Amino acid sequence: MAKIERARRSVTHDVTNQAPPLIGYNVFSQDRVLVEAAEREGAGWAKDRMEAIGETAGSEAIALGFEANQNPPVLKTHDRFGHRIDEVEFHPAWHELLRTAVKHELHALPWREARPGAHAARAAMFSVFSQAEAGHGCPISMTYSAVPALRAQPDVATEWEPRLTSNQYDPRFIEASQKTGALCGMAMTEKQGGSDVRENTTRAEAIGDGTSGEYAITGHKWFCSAPMSDAFLVLAKTGKGVSCFFMPRWLPDGTLNSIHIQRLKDKLGNRSNASSEVEFDAAWARMVGEEGRGVPTIIEMVNHTRLDCIIGANAMMRQAVAQATHHCAHRSAFGNKLIDQPLMQNVLADLCVESTASTLTMMRLARAYDDAADNETWRSFARLTTAICKYWVCKRTPMHVVEALECFGGNGYVEESGMPRLYREAPLNGIWEGSGNVMCLDVLRAIGRIANGTEAFFDEVALAGGMDARFDVFFEKVREGLNDVDGIEGRARRFVERLAIVFQASLLLRYGDPATTEAYLATRLDGDRGYAFGTLPRHVECKSIIERARPEVG
Repeated sequence: MAKIERARRSVTHDVTNQAPPLIGYNVFSQDRVLVEAAEREGAGWAKDRMEAIGETAGSEAIALGFEANQNPPVLKTHDRFGHRIDEVEFHPAWHELLRTAVKHELHALPWREARPGAHAARAAMFSVFSQAEAGHGCPISMTYSAVPALRAQPDVATEWEPRLTSNQYDPRFIEASQKTGALCGMAMTEKQGGSDVRENTTRAEAIGDGTSGEYAITGHKWFCSAPMSDAFLVLAKTGKGVSCFFMPRWLPDGTLNSIHIQRLKDKLGNRSNASSEVEFDAAWARMVGEEGRGVPTIIEMVNHTRLDCIIGANAMMRQAVAQATHHCAHRSAFGNKLIDQPLMQNVLADLCVESTASTLTMMRLARAYDDAADNETWRSFARLTTAICKYWVCKRTPMHVVEALECFGGNGYVEESGMPRLYREAPLNGIWEGSGNVMCLDVLRAIGRIANGTEAFFDEVALAGGMDARFDVFFEKVREGLNDVDGIEGRARRFVERLAIVFQASLLLRYGDPATTEAYLATRLDGDRGYAFGTLPRHVECKSIIERARPEVG
């Protein structure tokens, strides 16, 4: 009897009807939309690089992402003798993630190789690797974005650009001149002002007669990104107003600069990465750009980080689609695979449509940054369209990710699935570098001040004119909206939303597959849809959309 009972009990340990983990696949190669977009937007020359990082993102980087989040950074303000050190300790998995990202030049590819398609190639690679772990993207993005801002001060750029664009990652806490490579952070916002940097109280006092460009910075920053960076771009006030400064972690004599980390932020997500409050106590810095013109100077950095917000949001939506379609292809309920059940097909297809539109948006924008290198019109187009799409793509991400999580049922609510981490991360890009309201107001300002940017945006959208009657009607309504400025600020979200949708619709008409394009046009252009994902009309070819988006593993 005892033997029979033991045998019966062992049967309960058999595991059936569970999806295998999504691992051991190429994140780039298994994303057909991204592969096609990379080729189309001029990044085909980097195919081998994109495939290489795609292989890493779908294998060993997955475990590194889990480890880095399970072992968050720890602040060490003093050593055991009482000396101030202001050091943040990271798990080795974090350093390996950064080492991989830097090796693949995610922080500097367009600056290391000034060739057509470099921004597009980097966007594809950054999106792919961010799917394994999003937190590492902060110092990578800050470093990538700092270079064009530093070029406003040639002497600083000459000294630091070679370090910031090196493909060697060195985590040692030592003076940057002793290292091959360096990373850059940023400190703009303060507790009393937030996005309104005009309210900053941090002060910059000229050292000597001011001709050297050296300043002593004193103040408190509510958010300092990547506090273990080798240098930071900082905003502070001089007698002429808010100005931009470059502040190294170490002084030229090899001693620590007066940058004191007060605490690390206890954040909702992005927990592998350190964000902090800092105090500057007469910290040494060099001015970048024109005195009193700090915001226009640092906006070069902000525009590039806003592009990265779109890339990061797209990465989350793409990973959500990959995980949800993979799970539903292996999980059965009520006699059929989930992926074969009509209602689940509707949900999955709708998620795939949103992800596809986001990918096309990301890659088209990245190419605009390539084109903007020597063309003022494309520079204005990128400035305006980045703000439009940063609002919309980041706004769609949290609801997209939570719907994908629901496809798993309870399995998606446990940490091992990776979906809770993805969900906690989802709101971040909508907040970073300008929350929703800030972005919408920025769009209004850009339309009012950058005439050629608005014209270039509508010229781009018009390339899809005549391809679908529904699109043409919607496009005309959007154009008419430019003339209705009464109370526009209070309606700015709806206005910017429609700008983003008409832009995405135009890209799908020009480059999308027929089934996905039809689903978008039928539902997003004031069409036949409900308020939740999974409310596509009956004529949409859900199965075809899902098959095109689902990664094939094993």
